[in-house]
Amino acid sequence: MKNRKRKRAGFSLIEVILGIALLAVAMLGLAQVFLLGLHNNARADQISNAAFLAQQQMDEYRTLTADELTALGSSPQDEMIDVNNDGNYEFRRVSRLTPTGLNWLAEVWVFPSSQSDVDVADLIQAPPAHRCRAEVSSVIVR
Repeated sequence: MKNRKRKRAGFSLIEVILGIALLAVAMLGLAQVFLLGLHNNARADQISNAAFLAQQQMDEYRTLTADELTALGSSPQDEMIDVNNDGNYEFRRVSRLTPTGLNWLAEVWVFPSSQSDVDVADLIQAPPAHRCRAEVSSVIVR
């Protein structure tokens, strides 16, 4: 039985190509999940920074006396904020104090810096439409 074909050890070229193709498809799927994770981390970082900035402004309002709160008036305060001191603004913080008798309604909104060219009244009117990242309001009693 010398005519019998010998069994060949190893993989054929087609099997190797199919294996590499399957591995490539799996790696593309993992790369997409990785990029989605990076995007979600960046957004979560932006939201947590914005919440901190909003709370920081609210804490500042809470330390003011009644005379100081009255002196600030009811017109909105608008400021651009550079969080990491790299010369680029990351956020725009808009805050407003509204007197109501002996109390003040304090409101703070934090937007991405891309909203720098939008009018303050438009930002306050529709915060979600302008990608508001944090919104805090409180009544201050003196």
